Amino acid sequence: MGEGSNYRDDVFSREVRAGKRKYFFDVKTTRGNDLFMTITESKRSGFSEGGQASYEKHKIFLYKEDFDKFIEGLQDTIDHIRSLQESGNYRSMEEPVAEAPAAPVAPAPTENTESASTSDISFEDL
Repeated sequence: MGEGSNYRDDVFSREVRAGKRKYFFDVKTTRGNDLFMTITESKRSGFSEGGQASYEKHKIFLYKEDFDKFIEGLQDTIDHIRSLQESGNYRSMEEPVAEAPAAPVAPAPTENTESASTSDISFEDL
């Protein structure tokens, strides 16, 4: 809204860094002064042609009348995941993620050898 207005869109924001992702929990107001929450996941997806980082974002809107059911569903899901991890059939949160092996480095070409062609492989999305 315009200057001098008492309308405030952003009330609270919390950023959570989690590995290669960031989560943003934002509390906002509507024009009717009602509160709601947005949850945004942000992950760097590469670089634009101009060399600037580009981000992939996913956003959900959570309204106050849905908070209890959302929390209940989230807690049930987390409890179920933990129970599955305790079964031993799945990796637990405490176990480190296996790192991809480093790609071998090709020797530098010399005048007497042909240049080896290599491909850049990104394992970020695996």
